[in-house]
Amino acid sequence: MRWLVGWSSIAARFGTAGRVPGSGPAAGGTGYGSPYGSPYAEPLRGGIADTDDPAGPDAERTLHPVGAQLLWGDPDPLWAVGDWRPDEIRTLTADPADPFTRLAVLGCCGATDEELRRALYAARGGALRHLTEWPGSYTAVVQAGRRITVLGDLAGARPVFYTPWAGGTAYATAALPLADLIEAQLDVGHLAALLACPDSPEALGDGTPYAGVRRIPPGHTLILREGSREITGYEPVASLAVAAPESDAAGAVEGVREALTAAVRARLTAPRHAPDALLPDPGPVPGMGPADRRAARGAPAPGVGADLSGGTASATLALLAAGLPGAPGTLPGSGSRLLAVTFNDLATPSGREGELARAHALAADPRLHHVVVAAAEEALPYAELDGPLTDEPGPCLVTAARDRRRLAAGSADHFTGHGARQVLDAHPARMADLLLDRRRRHLLRPVAALARSAPEGPLFVPFSVYSAARRLARTPYRAGIEAAAARLREGGVATAVSGPVDASLAALTWSRPGPAAGWLTGEALAEVSIRLRAAAGRPPLSLRPGEARARALLARHAADHRVFEQAVEVRSQRLHAPFLDNQVVRAARALPESLRVQPGARAEILRSVLAAAGVRELPPGWGVTAPGPNETAVRLGLRAALASLLALFRAPLLADAGLVDAGVVRQALTDAADGRPVPLDGLAELVSMELWLRRLMTRRGTCWTGSTPRRRPAPPLPTPLPRLPAGREPAGT
Repeated sequence: MRWLVGWSSIAARFGTAGRVPGSGPAAGGTGYGSPYGSPYAEPLRGGIADTDDPAGPDAERTLHPVGAQLLWGDPDPLWAVGDWRPDEIRTLTADPADPFTRLAVLGCCGATDEELRRALYAARGGALRHLTEWPGSYTAVVQAGRRITVLGDLAGARPVFYTPWAGGTAYATAALPLADLIEAQLDVGHLAALLACPDSPEALGDGTPYAGVRRIPPGHTLILREGSREITGYEPVASLAVAAPESDAAGAVEGVREALTAAVRARLTAPRHAPDALLPDPGPVPGMGPADRRAARGAPAPGVGADLSGGTASATLALLAAGLPGAPGTLPGSGSRLLAVTFNDLATPSGREGELARAHALAADPRLHHVVVAAAEEALPYAELDGPLTDEPGPCLVTAARDRRRLAAGSADHFTGHGARQVLDAHPARMADLLLDRRRRHLLRPVAALARSAPEGPLFVPFSVYSAARRLARTPYRAGIEAAAARLREGGVATAVSGPVDASLAALTWSRPGPAAGWLTGEALAEVSIRLRAAAGRPPLSLRPGEARARALLARHAADHRVFEQAVEVRSQRLHAPFLDNQVVRAARALPESLRVQPGARAEILRSVLAAAGVRELPPGWGVTAPGPNETAVRLGLRAALASLLALFRAPLLADAGLVDAGVVRQALTDAADGRPVPLDGLAELVSMELWLRRLMTRRGTCWTGSTPRRRPAPPLPTPLPRLPAGREPAGT
């Protein structure tokens, strides 16, 4: 993992990068560094660890993250931890005479040094939004005296976490280091909410799996003033009195094209990196080419590459990157073709022939070098359940080995189309927003498309969809959340859907149970229902159901993508998801709802993006709705790994925490392997969380060094949820 961490305390004696010389009590100072003195008169030394007795034997020990590089020191230190590239860390000061007004940008940022300097001058006066308007994906930290400002992104792919510590606040872009810092217990209620309502921010709140560690919402900033904290949004708030006027569709699509092109160009103009090979090339191997040997050693190719699955999102990024001026592919002097990677599942070849054919047709572009990664049973879901410890649990843990095999054949900088569906597509609840705006005619095409997809006939589909959208439009936020809480409390968590119509009808609500909710115990469901009832009394970020649910779904996907990056991490490789960049998300939000809800809207938007970039010939079938996760592959993987999965849930930690009944989950695994109708994505969430808990419990060590001996290596499993009194257990559990 790569992360940054820092803190701001009332007294600088809690700073640990070294005291400002001459400012401590021994020098007649006040005990904290003055922002008006120069900290560079002599080397910084003598930092004080987090200790109850500042004069004790541990007083001169330095507390700092393991493997960190110091970006700036006391009184409010900031570190970068992990294998950051040199060009991914940029720091500057406004004036050499004022070293306590400075800016740090970590990640891929398309701003020039002069733009960063102007932004720092403006941020010193309180303007923040312009710090989020550069192409790329990055985290910005601004220090102005004793005021620290940390900006999160709009989607949530680069989150910011914080926790009270040492009379102030510690912050980081990962939750696990903060949990180690405060020796946090696990928050079982948050884990229950992740399983019961994963895409409902009302149930998740600002919590994390670690008690006491909080997350700022997407589109917000964390402002620290000598330890005191404030969380504020940097996006303008639309008026709730009247509906916003319809934006120009052509202008909005042009904005998406410009933002997406700038996001891709920001990656291409960054310095290129040759990966560090883990093992030397053994030489010619029968049946293996150079790319195969490199992938077997676990090292990506130098330069830039992209996924090419045959879908619209990955193909758009690959063609954009290959067509922009410059050398889009490998290192200068060794070619300029972009490496396009397609995964071919030999275990389940049927069902995706059209996607593979489109991928091969797109790869005929002379600017692309096409590589097909073929795998059979060894790459099925659940085939390899060993992997690294991620910051949080995520459903991708059961397929991480499958994705890692594909990405190992990619490049040092690799584009993925993750987030395109959540950013560009319309959530079904947006039909309720159209009814609120009295734009009923725009519902004709989407409802007709749903009716044509219904296997039982289109007779009652339009009426059912319209009635559900009308009911949601007339349901206030508080009433909708309270109804969802009552549904959980009563055990009404059936989530089985049989097609697009059922999925759309289930999504037309303020909050709905997740696919794993049916296996939770009554105590866990009651805990989540309490969270929902408490959230119903707080004002929401948006009173429009479609906008609120779309933003919640995007935040959930961005959080899962972050876990995906950590789970499939390949040495020396960077995954880039331009659709989750701030400017792309901002441009997509300007798309009119009447355009979003039309069938095939995402494909037409991306077709316009490619046409403006000079790509006008696309293969037949472009824009065809891609099939969902291959159910056949999932069931084959479950059947092959059934013995190990049953052993995993023989004495699961989820059962010890009071979240599930082990026998019920084992029976569900057996039913899924036998082909019975079971929510497969819900099983993936259960297995992934159990795997994450076991990796966390067996972890040794800590993210910090120089701490006191009583610091524990990892958060222990807390007391399970209290059981309900007899006769009060919700039904259906």
